Amino acid sequence: QVQLVESGGGLVQAGGSLRLSCVASGDILRINAMGWFRQAPGKQRELVALMPSGGNTNYADSVKGRFTISRDNAKNMVYLQMNSLKPDDTAVYVCNADLQRRGMYYPANYWGQGTQVTVSP
Repeated sequence: QVQLVESGGGLVQAGGSLRLSCVASGDILRINAMGWFRQAPGKQRELVALMPSGGNTNYADSVKGRFTISRDNAKNMVYLQMNSLKPDDTAVYVCNADLQRRGMYYPANYWGQGTQVTVSP
């Protein structure tokens, strides 16, 4: 089995910063990409940032210049440093990984449970 567990969410005032972390564990052979999505109440889940292995990092236009994604491949971890937070950033942030399990021929997509980020005005 594979598990993705996020941490680091919380309540912060507008203009503040938070750092989210996500660790992937289990029978992992290879991780192709890790990233963050978010879902605000009444809205669809949207991509925040995605970091493929050996590829270009993608950011949502709304977070460019404020958020930074990074990975620690040795630890199967992905981080999201969020600066200059705005009330519109309030959402559940969910970790995502495209990875291949040992014994499997193809990779699959996995999701964490999510961590709440609330930005007050």
